[in-house]
Amino acid sequence: DAEIFTKGPTLSAMGTAAQVGILSTSLWNNPEPEVAIIIDSRGRVVGSTLANDVNLRDVEGRSALLLPKAKDNNASCALGPFIRLFDDSFDLDSVRQMQVNLEIDGPDGFHLDGTSEMAQISRDPLDLVGQLIGPQHQYPDGAVLMLGTMFAPIVDRDTKDHGFTHKRGDVVRISSRELGTLVNYVEESERCEPWEFGIGSLMRNLASRNLL
Repeated sequence: DAEIFTKGPTLSAMGTAAQVGILSTSLWNNPEPEVAIIIDSRGRVVGSTLANDVNLRDVEGRSALLLPKAKDNNASCALGPFIRLFDDSFDLDSVRQMQVNLEIDGPDGFHLDGTSEMAQISRDPLDLVGQLIGPQHQYPDGAVLMLGTMFAPIVDRDTKDHGFTHKRGDVVRISSRELGTLVNYVEESERCEPWEFGIGSLMRNLASRNLL
């Protein structure tokens, strides 16, 4: 079984040039640069984008039962800079061979870069799609599925043998030749702009413009 979990409620994802959130109580955390695929209501993969699966490693490490707290916080999911729909020049095989690059620049002068090769990920995208959506589980509005990453930052930042963790003000760039660059800056989740525009807000907005 693949480890598939909900990263963020509908409409909660951040775009490019926006904040990504880390809980203020987390002492060990990192970005997870990933490719995400766009799935329609029938389970067909129709496009792709870049993603940052922001992760609280200290919270996740305490217990697998804390995965929702480690993964789903205010501004903890970023997607972008655009969705590229599949066509004759870009398809799922392109995603399978994609290289994802990560750069982090901190207000303290810290710099980190690395790459993640999609070809090295053990789960094929269609295997994950089949476990996400099908007779056992439906997504009537489709879904965005992050495919995982091979990148784990182990470079020491402040203390020897303590590895990497984010600081407020870090600028995170996730890029690929095919999908552009997703840029975000790190803030504490509690300080990020509250997520208040949900499905109800969307419906009221559309109704007010006579679009329903």
